Amino acid sequence: MTSRIENVSRRDFLKAGAGLTLGLVLPGAGSALAAAAKESQGEEAAFAPNTFVRIGSDNRVTVIAKHLEMGQGTYTGLATLVAEELDADWAQVVVEGAPADAKRYNNLLFGPSQGTGGSTAIANSYEQLRQAGASARAMLVQAAAARWKVPAGEIRIRAGVVSHAKSGRKASFGELAEAAAKQAVPQEVRLKDPKDFTLIGRHVPRKDSVEKTTGRAQFTQDVKLPGMLVAVVAHPPRFGATVRAVDERAARAVPGVVRVERIPQGVAVLARDYWTAKKGRDALQIDWDDSAAYRGSSAQIFADYRKLAVTPGLVARRDGDTDKALIEGAKALEAEYAFPYLAHAPMEPLNCVMRVDAQGCEVWNGEQFQTGDQYTLAAFFGLKPEQVKLNMLFAGGSFGRRANPAADYVLETAHIVKAIRGEAPVKLVWSREDDMRAGYYRPLYLHRLRAALDAQGKPLAWSQRIVGQSILAGTALEAAMVKDGVDATSVEGAANLPYAIPNLQVELHTTSKDVKVPVLWWRSVGSTHTAFAAEVFLDELATAAGADPVAYRLDLLGAHPRHAGVLKLAADKAGWSKPLAPAQTGRRGRGVAVHESFNTFVAQVVEVTVAADGGFTVDRVVCAVDCGIAVNPDVIRAQMEGGIGFGLAAALSGAITLRDGVVEQSNFHDYPILRIDQMPRVEVHIVRSAAKPTGVGEPGVPPLAPALVNALFAATGKRIRTLPIGEQLKA
Repeated sequence: MTSRIENVSRRDFLKAGAGLTLGLVLPGAGSALAAAAKESQGEEAAFAPNTFVRIGSDNRVTVIAKHLEMGQGTYTGLATLVAEELDADWAQVVVEGAPADAKRYNNLLFGPSQGTGGSTAIANSYEQLRQAGASARAMLVQAAAARWKVPAGEIRIRAGVVSHAKSGRKASFGELAEAAAKQAVPQEVRLKDPKDFTLIGRHVPRKDSVEKTTGRAQFTQDVKLPGMLVAVVAHPPRFGATVRAVDERAARAVPGVVRVERIPQGVAVLARDYWTAKKGRDALQIDWDDSAAYRGSSAQIFADYRKLAVTPGLVARRDGDTDKALIEGAKALEAEYAFPYLAHAPMEPLNCVMRVDAQGCEVWNGEQFQTGDQYTLAAFFGLKPEQVKLNMLFAGGSFGRRANPAADYVLETAHIVKAIRGEAPVKLVWSREDDMRAGYYRPLYLHRLRAALDAQGKPLAWSQRIVGQSILAGTALEAAMVKDGVDATSVEGAANLPYAIPNLQVELHTTSKDVKVPVLWWRSVGSTHTAFAAEVFLDELATAAGADPVAYRLDLLGAHPRHAGVLKLAADKAGWSKPLAPAQTGRRGRGVAVHESFNTFVAQVVEVTVAADGGFTVDRVVCAVDCGIAVNPDVIRAQMEGGIGFGLAAALSGAITLRDGVVEQSNFHDYPILRIDQMPRVEVHIVRSAAKPTGVGEPGVPPLAPALVNALFAATGKRIRTLPIGEQLKA
């Protein structure tokens, strides 16, 4: 199957030129992968499978990125790893998205699966892509040594130039590429000592910035195929409802509407353009069958959860005898924390382009979960997985929404293509309202915490009960990540609480069988609620003990130096030991929180000013992050800043609410995201580390909300235990 996407073609994607293509052979890869590599790259150039590096005779170094670029800087980070060991000139490096092929491009932390999520892109690629770059470098050196008849040990490479000092010879990568492709792939390579890094840990321009600012970047919405139809779907207003009857006449009467098709997800209207399809969709008269629909409300769910929270749940962690210690403590505390459903609300709503012909299925998409989508589509169309080709384009955000184990919107596109018997390519487009009302959500949660302090004010006991839906139930991940009924994602950040508390128990009630709202991971997953409950409740303990919140935490973090390290750094840079300058009007406060997620440690100090009427501003956030080696410091800062803004939006006003089973929100007017004038001044401080890098896409989110409400308490003396904050200070 050959096709053009504006200026991008399959030929351009696969073309290696007379050059060097480097791959790393995974155990058991076998001859089938070699054949696939030869088919895609050409017999001379393809000398190994699992390709990550391609060097053309034009001197361009192409890095094949197995992870989706959705704004988080993955293309820049992955290219940095290759270019560092290759000693390439950063300007000669370009990046392409990898095709779907888990045998060559699997996420090493996901097992035999290709996908982007869990802040794993750099963490799983760090050594793999450095080895790819180092192997290519070694082969270029061998080619130069053979051509110049000098010892390989005398060859040097710097900024994309291969040189031999004694003879004065120099060559570009492009000039050596064809010869290098004939060299044997080294079995072992020596990676650089970090002290010799020239790109890792330094500023480099992002690889996606120019394309995005000039409009050349290819998103799904940019794809135009000959004869393509655009589809918009009418989804049921309640989860689980189905179509009883539909009157299509008004929709078909809209000029430009081509087809109206019933599919399991609702009714699809197809036209030559989006606006016509939407007008046709809006003209449909549908009688929905709600007999099997979910009719619950947010208020009722919270009421039911409160009943569960006073009963024992499944134990996720048990240290000591918490029940006994709660009775024997000198002082007892109790609190309830409530969290609503949340939408992902990326700037680019869901979309997908698909066509099916005699050769198989081809998809253009901001593809986040390649293996899951590939196998789902193969099963649906009765194809082999290798007959499903996924072209990975940029995505305008996701926050987990595009990595759906149910492959919901991709499968919806497939149903439409099948309904029209593959007679035309189809571009499915969801509106903002579709995604708000018919999408997947961060689950609604309730936490009940109890604690006891000893006579010195130290925590003697900690009991935490969590109630909410499982995002893993019914998915292929359930067997691996739900143990003894406990969903690991529901209790992460709670079951691994770092504080030294001798009697600690965490329990879980999972409600997925009773609540039928579709749920999914959301940026920072379980830590979106566990960090808030833990860090706000710990602040309450510090207050009850008459202790400074930072000192109180540090006293309990003796066994966790990385938590303590970021906490000390954030507090020091924020001037914690000094009083805040008074506001001209209103009251000022400062709050703190520290949390580990995805093996990255983040502490944040938030400063606020609260007006007499309860309105407030978030003035400053000081963030300290320990993510191991900082591959791209600018990207790390950007992700911390973005995570802070993302978390602040949810803390201030984020809530999806249900009434009689219907989602009440529809767009940014009633599900606000952060406005630029609400964004505080942010300072990010990165801990210098020699540890392997960990993720930064999500860990900046969890500490923001607890640090914020702790700051509001410091300013007002009022505790906020329910998110979003909304107008609670004005009540």
